[in-house]
Amino acid sequence: MKYRKLGHTDLEVSLIGLGTMTWGEQNTESEAHEQIDFALSQGVNLLDAAEMYPVPPKPETQGRTESYIGTWLAKTGRRSDIVLASKVAGAATDPKRPSHLRSGQTHLDRKNMTEALDASLKRLQTDYLDLYQLHWPDRTTTIFGRPAYPWRQDPYTVPIEETLEVLQDFVKAGKVRHIGVSNETPWGVAQYLKLAETNKLPRIVSIQNPYNLLNRIYENGLSEFSHLEGVGLLAYSPLAMGVLAGKYLNGARPEGARMTLFTRFDRYSKPQAELATAEYVQLARDHGLSPAAMALAFVNQQPFVTSNLIGATRLDQLKENIDSVELALSDEVMKAIQAIHQRYPNPAP
Repeated sequence: MKYRKLGHTDLEVSLIGLGTMTWGEQNTESEAHEQIDFALSQGVNLLDAAEMYPVPPKPETQGRTESYIGTWLAKTGRRSDIVLASKVAGAATDPKRPSHLRSGQTHLDRKNMTEALDASLKRLQTDYLDLYQLHWPDRTTTIFGRPAYPWRQDPYTVPIEETLEVLQDFVKAGKVRHIGVSNETPWGVAQYLKLAETNKLPRIVSIQNPYNLLNRIYENGLSEFSHLEGVGLLAYSPLAMGVLAGKYLNGARPEGARMTLFTRFDRYSKPQAELATAEYVQLARDHGLSPAAMALAFVNQQPFVTSNLIGATRLDQLKENIDSVELALSDEVMKAIQAIHQRYPNPAP
């Protein structure tokens, strides 16, 4: 395993991080524990969860993912062996955002964030998080597949400074070591960094955004913050929800696969994305590579990536995903990837 610094902190996190959003929906508690045990045996130390998980979010399953991690911690006592991250849900201002958490009152203010953090810590059976992230902004913006800025005036949003002040108190109380954002934009990241500096508030150490061969939007603006400000990317959906493994090509819907079970996951199924995927899959096969391994290795090789958050429902998938850390793509393959990207630039933002 390879490790990289989490921002300007003293924490070293594994280049492959373990995503957990299937636990409690597609994976049982025992399967979740088995995944953690295997991942740690391979050198993975970063576990990423959220109060909203599992996905798709439902009232009857909300919190199960954290609870499964909590029972593993209680059983093993290995809290010091992991870098544990979770997230507080953002405001439910968009109809697509879940409204069952706290009866839809999920603005990033003191009352809601305190309730969310305390509930997460209880489910996780720990008294602190290494990284606490804001799952999405407290405003309507270009996230979750929205192709352009919506120019919408939200009736109410919590000022970023207020959110940072709450996070500062969490850090002072010892409940949170470091903070990060997720599904954030360049403007948002700039605001968090500016307000932290001018008001002596905690500095974000990470950005958890989507990044994969079908969605390289991160490179256009946010990667500069990673380079110049040391705020690294925790890349989610590196396989575009499994699409880049090639298993959904030509209309295939394998039994038990995420996009077979849940029709809401159509972000990576657009016509241009399917055409691009077919070319990436063929490129991998032409070079004797697994399409999934090639897609993950591409993410691993980016200098702005702190950790590549993989997710799997089976141990064989988990093993292949973790093994991608040993694959170095040749200049020839990287040039071919870039050529496909130029033909199909970000077909699934």
